[in-house]
Amino acid sequence: MMIFRLLFGLLLLAGILCLATYVATRDPVWRRRGLVIVKWTILAGLGALAVVVLERLALLL
Repeated sequence: MMIFRLLFGLLLLAGILCLATYVATRDPVWRRRGLVIVKWTILAGLGALAVVVLERLALLL
């Protein structure tokens, strides 16, 4: 679970930095990179949620 939290935090930080760079430079490359990173951050969050749900289901069985 710690790996998912670390991955989620690092991806979130990278996405914020890319979008901040886009705001500062107005270069569309940074916007695209930021959006791709945010997409992967959402997927990592969903993966972490799936792990938590599976852990709870294992305790119920």
